[in-house]
Amino acid sequence: MIKRIILLSNLCLFALMAVAQDYSTLINGKEKKSETISVLRPLQVSTLFGVGFSNQLDTYLSPMEYSGFQLSFLASRERMTRWADGNISFQSLLQGVFSHTKNPAHTATAWGGRLAYDAGWHYHWQLSDRLSLKAGGLVGADLGFLYIARNSNNPAQGRFGVDISASAGGKYRFKIKKLPVQINYQADLPVIGCMFSPQFGQSYYDISQGSRDHNVCFSHPGNALCFRQLLTFDLEFKRASLRFGYMGDIRQSHVNSIRMHDINHSFMIGYVRYLKVLKRNER
Repeated sequence: MIKRIILLSNLCLFALMAVAQDYSTLINGKEKKSETISVLRPLQVSTLFGVGFSNQLDTYLSPMEYSGFQLSFLASRERMTRWADGNISFQSLLQGVFSHTKNPAHTATAWGGRLAYDAGWHYHWQLSDRLSLKAGGLVGADLGFLYIARNSNNPAQGRFGVDISASAGGKYRFKIKKLPVQINYQADLPVIGCMFSPQFGQSYYDISQGSRDHNVCFSHPGNALCFRQLLTFDLEFKRASLRFGYMGDIRQSHVNSIRMHDINHSFMIGYVRYLKVLKRNER
């Protein structure tokens, strides 16, 4: 427990140090603008680090649930395009997760990892000076593994999938005394895709030797209900924004007689940068 508190403190310190830096490329209304440089469609770049709780089940490896802690990061980039009078944005998300979990009796340990990338577009509605909403879709790919050292046969499970997700969110701005604050929320729900999965009892050695048994499966909310949500708060200082919040990520499936779930809840902290995008002939 003490190690987790120390780890969280270090993450917070790192984020605060990052915010305190003088970003020469940040956009701010009070910055001086060069007469020879014009700023077009600012690019919002955020980097978040997280620590939290993980609950995992993979009946290919074990019938028991494993629980423990996880470390994660989430890097996102978002920029408004010229489409639909400037109301459509392009967003990309890179998510990484590492987990260390144990079975209920604490006699076995599992290590897991996952890397996911999503990209897509959202249409924005500016409902008021403070509130805006968005909705759209993302195309993503997911690569991961789960390893249990005590298993002599089939000690690891590999995961790979691609999907198309429905995505929606919004932003709300207000002030705490004189400090500008922005609340951000986004939820992503995969609706169609495909994933790799061995059959229950089928070894990876058999697959490598050419044994194929419906190992590429069609995925949808009926057999692979997944959901990711991110709720964050931005504290907007003079030259940077400190972002912190909560990320819940649920990945689960039931294909080829194998049940799997990977449920993560994380506290996230990081910073936001607004980069200047210049015309090509002015660089």
